[in-house]
Order: sequence, then structure tokens, then C-alpha cells
Amino acid sequence: MMIIMKANSTPQQVEHVIEHVKAAGLSVHLSQGIEQTIIGAIGETHNIPADRFEGLDGVEIVQRITQPFKLASRQFHPENSIFPLDGFNIGGEEIAVIAGPCSVESRSQIVETAVAVKEAGASALRGGVFKPRTSPYAFQGLGEEGLEYLAEARAQTGLPIVAEIMSQTQLDLMVKYVDVLQVGARNMQNFNLLRAIGETQTPVLLKRGLSATIEELLMSAEYILAGGNRQVMLCERGIRTFETSTRNTTDINAIPVLKNLTHLPVILDPSHSTGHVDYVAAVARAAIAAGADGLIVEVHPDPAHAVSDGKQSLRPERFAEMVKQVGQIAQVMGRRLVSVRGEYQPLKQGWA
Repeated sequence: MMIIMKANSTPQQVEHVIEHVKAAGLSVHLSQGIEQTIIGAIGETHNIPADRFEGLDGVEIVQRITQPFKLASRQFHPENSIFPLDGFNIGGEEIAVIAGPCSVESRSQIVETAVAVKEAGASALRGGVFKPRTSPYAFQGLGEEGLEYLAEARAQTGLPIVAEIMSQTQLDLMVKYVDVLQVGARNMQNFNLLRAIGETQTPVLLKRGLSATIEELLMSAEYILAGGNRQVMLCERGIRTFETSTRNTTDINAIPVLKNLTHLPVILDPSHSTGHVDYVAAVARAAIAAGADGLIVEVHPDPAHAVSDGKQSLRPERFAEMVKQVGQIAQVMGRRLVSVRGEYQPLKQGWA
């Protein structure tokens, strides 16, 4: 349930309500905006009457959260969540473009790609070092060696790193190197991994599962939020349907639906959702028009010789053209792409 405090409530009154929530055996999640403080009482609340808290000093009203995803719901947190990521903010007026190869293959490959995507307008660098491959005989990634190459690319370009984590056993190593932990589609419901990530304060990019509903995606995000990590981005990457002309079916509907249901930033992956380089830019444009807060795109200097997903990877020059196009659409939508070259003016954060 949500305990909405009066506008003139004091810190002492807020703390007093929190003590009562804890005494009821519920966990507390505090959301403090400019005009309103909301105390989330999370747990089994159906047997706890609202009037247990309504009479406390400073309380305006108590409301039950009707959605099964409590902390991810706009009922609990009406304003968009905005959080910083190495010089820019995610979830605000700016639109982030994350780009890089499916797999880190060598030092020269990732550094060359990082320089190229930054020059084209990317705001973060992606690169896989632990690869969840369908075949056990396919390239599985370079592991820590790949993370070292990513760190060198970051040092040269200033781009923060986004990389996929596959297992709890990799968590300490990944947190040491990366700026954003990517949870892939196959691990969206790896609840033990989500719980572990929730105990970190490292930003997370949570991808929708191949056959997952929007509610299931939000419930997975709830695991991370409930652990205390509020820096969660949701990623629509296409779902599996009966259509075979593309690798997956891009659920553009998911963007406005998610923006309506949750305060969390929404990113779209046009590379995995289409699986073909010829369709990536078109779907990226559609995503920004639909209200996405960012894109994650696969870029490779030599897609024909990529060890994985070359068919859907843009060459740097083609990526640069795509960035120009989505930048123009962003302007029409009253937004702008993240600038990583000039001076940055921070936006107000949505979480207290």
C-alpha cells in the first residue's frame, strides 16, 4: 500500500510512520518528490487495514497499489525515474544511444568500435564478454579478458560500459568493470540473479524474455527494486511470434504501454528485435517516435566476419546515419540525444 504524506508533513512525522510500517512486518520504500512524499509499505498487506496508518500525524491518505508490481508501478512513483550514468541522465529529456558489438572479439576491435560509435553520437558502449549461445560449441565470449578490453575502450573514449551478466558467480567481477549490468532475455526470470543484482547499486538494463508478457517483465524488475537497487532500465528486444521474416517481432506497443504503467526508463533494441541490418534504423526511428528513452544497437567494424550476430550489426557509417535520423525525430518529440562531447547540464533526479 501507499501512504501519501501531507505536503507540510515533517521529517519526524515521516519517520514515525515508517516505524509503524516496520512494526506491521512490512518493508519500507520511500519516494520523496518535490511536492509529495510517498511511503511504500510492501509485503502481505491484504489483512492490514488502511486505517492502521490513516490516523497517524502527517498522513494525507492511504491507498492500496492494485498492480502486482508495486515498486515499479506509477501508482507508487508517479514521476519518471531519472538517474545518472557517467555524465548524463537516463529517463529524462535526453535519449541515450548504447552501441557496440554483440561480442568483444579483440582489443583492436572493441577500441576501434568504441571510437567510431562515440564519433557518431553514441552515449554508451555495449559489448558481450559472457555469451549465452544456443549451441555449446559457439563462441562463448572472452570473459575477464574482454572486460579488460572494454575498460581500455572506456578509458580512451569516456563511454560507460554496458555488458551482459549470466550468473551470480560473475557479479563481483562484473561490478568491478562495468557501469551497467545487462540481464539478457534468457535470464529475465533468473530470480536468484535478479535478487543478487538488487543488492548492488549498479544500474541495470533488464531485457524482456522471448515469450514474456509486459507484466512478467515488470515483475522481474520488481525483484531488483525490492532488493534496493532503483536504477533499472527496461528493454524491449522483440518477442517470439509465428512470424518468420524477422528474427523476432518488435513490440512497439510495449513502449507506450510500459511508459503508462511504470516510471522506469524504457530502452528498445532494434538489432535483436529484427535480426537484420536492413530493418534496424526503421525500427529505431519508430521507437523514438513511440516514446522510448533510448536505444541499444549492435555495431561492428566488419559484420561479415563477426563471431556472432553479424547479420544484424550496423557498420559504423550506417550507425552514424541512423543516429542523425533518430536525433531529428527526438527533436520533433521535444527531446534530444545525449551529448557526450559538450558540457553537460544535469537534470533533476526522480528518486530521492
